[in-house]
Amino acid sequence: MTTETTAPTLDVSGYGFTRQTWLAAPPAEVYDLISTVSHISQWSPNAILARYDEGAGPRPGAWFSGRNRRSGNEWDSRSQVTVAEPGSEFAYTVLGSVPVPIVRWRWTFTSYGSGTLVALTWQLIAADPVLGGTYRDLDDLRDATIASVEATLVSLASWIADRPAG
Repeated sequence: MTTETTAPTLDVSGYGFTRQTWLAAPPAEVYDLISTVSHISQWSPNAILARYDEGAGPRPGAWFSGRNRRSGNEWDSRSQVTVAEPGSEFAYTVLGSVPVPIVRWRWTFTSYGSGTLVALTWQLIAADPVLGGTYRDLDDLRDATIASVEATLVSLASWIADRPAG
């Protein structure tokens, strides 16, 4: 007699957050920096590289590949742009081990004073073994991602503030 067990289905709906910062640049310029995905490794402590597929760019349906690291581990990712509204919003989803979207990233850009209020939202949209199999794993992932996003936004703000005027 064999007994089959299935992994519990984790409810990921509560796993998301938004962080924001003010940047000393206009929304269109900040959008251009973010939607050129190859720039992210300049600011993110976890992104090693990102690049659009040949001939692709910041437009809905475009694909890009990334390489990431966390806690001594490295992995490749595949992402698809879902929203590309210059100066306003840039969003994409990341595929899981089964090629379905598991994470949504969304950047919004709002004119505020002499610069831009940037909001970065991270939301789990599906459970996947690559994320972990327990709520503790998801808590750890969320907490590590919060720290990474906060470091990315601080680094981006500093980079923009320190660049030569021109």
